[in-house]
Amino acid sequence: MSTSFPLIAAPRLEHVFDARINVAAPYEVGLAAGGERRVIAITGGRVEGPDLSGAVLAGGADYQTIAADGLTHLHARYVIETSQGERIYVENNGLRFGSPEALDRLRRGLPVDPALIYFRTSPRFETQSPRLAWMTRTLFVASGARTPDEVLLSVFRL
Repeated sequence: MSTSFPLIAAPRLEHVFDARINVAAPYEVGLAAGGERRVIAITGGRVEGPDLSGAVLAGGADYQTIAADGLTHLHARYVIETSQGERIYVENNGLRFGSPEALDRLRRGLPVDPALIYFRTSPRFETQSPRLAWMTRTLFVASGARTPDEVLLSVFRL
């Protein structure tokens, strides 16, 4: 007996905003059980897009764990303040991976072509703003790139 399921459409991506997140030099914590630990302070930045514009506030950080093969687990926590004064708490988890040569250049603070690095995240947002409540009930994905002093993200609603 064959069971037929209705065709379920694939999720569509809708661009929400782009972010330029300024970062400080990494603090190398050292080798731990899960890999090499490092912390990178977030010092500010901007977000601009059709659904959200504002500033990334200083005070957040990206907590990274780097496995022996170079796979980096990213755990960033920071706050966005919109141009209307609303605040959004961001938890952004993701992965970054590339060839040993490209990852070595990134670690040394040198420019790397973003096409050589797989950098994807899944940000979650919390806010008390009624206007932005939709952000707390929606899934998001982002593509990223790292420059020597910035993280660049393009964030999409699923």
